Formats: sequence, structure tokens, C-alpha cells
Amino acid sequence: MARRPDSDADAAAQLWKRLEDTRTGMLSVDGSSQHPQPMSHFSDPDSGEIWFITSADTDLVAAIGLGAEATFCYQSQKGDYHASVKGPLVVYQSEEKLDSLWSPPVAAWFEKGREDPKVTLLQLTPREAAIWASDSNPILVGLKMLNAAMRDDVSEPDVGIHRVINFSDVA
Repeated sequence: MARRPDSDADAAAQLWKRLEDTRTGMLSVDGSSQHPQPMSHFSDPDSGEIWFITSADTDLVAAIGLGAEATFCYQSQKGDYHASVKGPLVVYQSEEKLDSLWSPPVAAWFEKGREDPKVTLLQLTPREAAIWASDSNPILVGLKMLNAAMRDDVSEPDVGIHRVINFSDVA
């Protein structure tokens, strides 16, 4: 089971660690008609930001405009941890930051590599995140659900936790 965080600060630390475990999720611009898009992310717990590299000619960049609210959804590879992260998303101009994130896998997406004029850096600053941490063993989850269904008391199966983190409250 994913560890049960005791506080919002613990839950935030757990989220940042989990974001490092798997580098992909689904990013959407709130209020746009677009579907969420698969994106590789680069988390930076020290600055409290999540970064993305994309092409300037994408619908995603067009939907952001001068800045927008966005949602980034993440699921761990084991399926025992899910998160929905919300906050402002902006196009960010920083050659230094882009250089620090650049890698051969990123370069593969751009015809001219790092020198491609379409390379665009996006910054998501999490304001709020909802997390769900649960058992990763589907047999154990099934047994807990079956046990809860067979009991006379009306209790839900204990298969995990849900917590909403407000990042302005996390020190």
C-alpha cells in the first residue's frame, strides 16, 4: 500500500516523490474544449513547480495563451497512487531552465533538437492536489471489498486514503 501521509506536508512530500517515479501524466487546460494530453513532466519539489517541454505550435500552447488554469493527472505504474494537480500554467521563457531539463529523449520530439525554434517550456505551479493512495494488490483490494460487503455493519472497505492538499497551507 502507498504510505498513508499523516499531514498535508507529508502528503505533499509524498506527491513530489511519486512524480519522480513516473514521468508521464495527462495535462489539460481548464475551460478549453481540448481533451487532456499525455505529457512528460519534470517535477521540482525545491521550487514547487512542475515543468513540461512541448512545441509552440500545439493546441495546448494556444489554449494557454498568456496563462491559464490547468489540471495535471498522474497515476503510478503500480496503480496504487493517483493525483490530480491544479494550478496556473504559463509559457515560461528561460534558456537556463530549459537547458537543465533538456535530454536526448526530449530532443527526439524536435526536428532541430535544442535549437528548434518551436521548443516551448511550460510551468505549472501547483495550488491544490487531490491524492488517492491505495493498495496495489488487486486481490487484497477485492478481499477487503468482499469482506465489507458481507458484514452487517455499514462500513466501507479500508483500501486506501484520499486527501486534498492546499499548497499555500504546506510549509
